[in-house]
Amino acid sequence: MIDKIKEHIGEAQAFTTDNKDALEVFRIKFLGSKGLLKDLFAEFKNVPNDQKKEFGQVINLLKTTAEDKVKAIQDALESKEVSGGIYGDLTRPGEPLVIGSRHPISLVKNQIVDIFSNIGFNVSEGPEIEDDWHNFTALNLPEYHPARDMQDTFFIQTNPDVLLRTHTSSVQVRYMEGNKPPIRTISPGRVFRNEAVSSRSHCIFHQVEGLYIDQNVSFADLKQTLLYFTKEMFGKSKIRLRPSYFPFTEPSAEVDIYWGLKTETDYRITKGTGWLEIMGCGMVDPNVLKNCGIDADKYNGFAFGMGIERIAMLLYQIGDIRMFYENDVRFLEQFKSSI
Repeated sequence: MIDKIKEHIGEAQAFTTDNKDALEVFRIKFLGSKGLLKDLFAEFKNVPNDQKKEFGQVINLLKTTAEDKVKAIQDALESKEVSGGIYGDLTRPGEPLVIGSRHPISLVKNQIVDIFSNIGFNVSEGPEIEDDWHNFTALNLPEYHPARDMQDTFFIQTNPDVLLRTHTSSVQVRYMEGNKPPIRTISPGRVFRNEAVSSRSHCIFHQVEGLYIDQNVSFADLKQTLLYFTKEMFGKSKIRLRPSYFPFTEPSAEVDIYWGLKTETDYRITKGTGWLEIMGCGMVDPNVLKNCGIDADKYNGFAFGMGIERIAMLLYQIGDIRMFYENDVRFLEQFKSSI
């Protein structure tokens, strides 16, 4: 009888499975209410007295072996289930990575920067919270100048001389203060104006402004630079410059491109004229150069500026500027890119 029990011990030690049903069959066979151990404990009273000690020891060993084996396999199976729940089936083929979406404003800004980088313009950046000097006074907009009304401003309550910049021209002022001519830079960035939010305007938007300062710079240089930009950006080779007014440039102009009248959309966005305004520009006012410590008798230059949202709305035919700021995934997914 003892030898038979030892055979059962060996069987229990050798048992292995990764199936719950097979484990349950094993448990019932050894530990169930009608299992081997139940019968063996019942047989204990019939064992001779001189064998009872050894008989009891091997029965207890069989019980311990069977219980340990059941617990070990149960723990292994539960661990496997938890691992599978976290990582899934590790033998499955890998899924392709989902390509993210660049924001259309970032796409257009990068394209503009690349175009002007090809003709020697570097990129300059500055703070979004500015002081009155860099945002207004240095740009030929002294206090109480009527042109300040053109740019409704967010002022910092605790300090009326501190404000959210209304244009990235303030970056150009800082650049001129810290660098000597020749200067050729563009300044992309976010700006703020206290304007009513609608489908065509917003209180937060983005600009790219350009500046070129050197000796003997002419209006013709400005025109050729802008013509190069419009060809590269829009594929349009016909532009016109209309007289305009900006306090920091003289003479000043608005730049239009001939968009055409091929589709109904062309008629709508150009109001039936075929011409579309895209930016403002002009020759830098000598007072601005003097305010920035540049000799206006020796140097001159031109500046230009455009709204990135306006360019993006043209390129992607977006009808509402508010869509740029609503973080609608359905809108952003239209601009998936591998770049």
